[in-house]
Amino acid sequence: MKKKKESHPVVNQVLTPEFLKQFKDSGELNSFMEDLYARAMEQMIEGELDGHLGYSKHSPEGVNSGNSRNGKTSKKVKTTMGEVELSVPRDRNSTFEPVLIPKRSRTVEGIEEIVISLYARGMSVRDIELQIRDIYGYTISDATISNITAKVQSHITEWQSQPLSSVYFVVWMDGIVFKVRHNGKVINKTIYLAVGLNSEGFKEVLGMWLGENESASFWMSVLTDLRARGVEDILITSTDNLKGFTEAIVSVFPQSITQICVVHQIRNASRYVVWKDKKQFAADLKPVYTAANRDLAWAALEALEETWGKKYPHAVKSWRANWNELSHFFDFPLEIRTLIYTTNIIENLNGKIRKYTKVKMSFPDDASVIKSVFLALREITRKWTMPIRNWNLVVNQFINIFGERCKI
Repeated sequence: MKKKKESHPVVNQVLTPEFLKQFKDSGELNSFMEDLYARAMEQMIEGELDGHLGYSKHSPEGVNSGNSRNGKTSKKVKTTMGEVELSVPRDRNSTFEPVLIPKRSRTVEGIEEIVISLYARGMSVRDIELQIRDIYGYTISDATISNITAKVQSHITEWQSQPLSSVYFVVWMDGIVFKVRHNGKVINKTIYLAVGLNSEGFKEVLGMWLGENESASFWMSVLTDLRARGVEDILITSTDNLKGFTEAIVSVFPQSITQICVVHQIRNASRYVVWKDKKQFAADLKPVYTAANRDLAWAALEALEETWGKKYPHAVKSWRANWNELSHFFDFPLEIRTLIYTTNIIENLNGKIRKYTKVKMSFPDDASVIKSVFLALREITRKWTMPIRNWNLVVNQFINIFGERCKI
């Protein structure tokens, strides 16, 4: 059950039964709260101006200081309490820029966050407008909503170029496909995503990149970008078995251990098996990837080939062809195995992104799909506040295996 939010300590001191008797009904109380909110905001802005000028109102320190107060201007702003009118102080040099309500802004940051959050959840501009009107009782124009969401672009640019840690213990990489209008046609484009496990045990989205069909050559540019932003070493990568992917990783991070996703391999092998044999084939395949060690796994693969090799040679051949990259996880303790044998972590992330963007059948341009995915990522990763399970044990296993490369 969700824990009840505690009241601010001042609330119980102010809202006494005697104080509340002056209000005849909820309407008068709401009007009082709106006025209280507005006056409190004005006092906060006055405090900002004190800090900007370096002295408080009527203080003798302001004499011949080179700047002073210069009256007030009235400004209507949209807040979570509704539309309120504020008296905003000015300075003679016009250098005062309130943080609470920036110049030329008609919305307080809280409303901007609400608009962006609703947009991230896939709501259209029209739906956001109706939602704001129903909840907060005022109209926010389509243009205002568009301007608010457009500000996200600067955050995206900053995020895509931010420095990264020098070492990641694991990096999971995968792509997610969207339909995007391009040169008058709707085509498939891929958002490339990389999620890293950092040295403190937290998952971290390292970046997103937009390209066309998923390819090893584009992943090469992704890896090069990670290197340019400060990543010196990746201990283990977990990816699908896209042709050329392993070679791309090793060319940029030559010490990295490249683990192909076992779940992807199971799906790919099963494509060659007819429906009536799938259940038995899956049962005979299971001992290969659930074996206690690499030798037992290889023996199980040979048994699988003995049983199914003639009927489904390609299903077994794909395991043999990728065996080196498929079997790396056997070299690690169980806790690390569960982290790297599948790209499940990033596939779950992709599934949640789909939930946020599912109402949009296609995107009008590259910028819109990037913005939508970025906002979805922002909402999803708000919950990434704890290290992975058994982190204290896992980090010691990494240190024992990789030593100084961990840079702990």
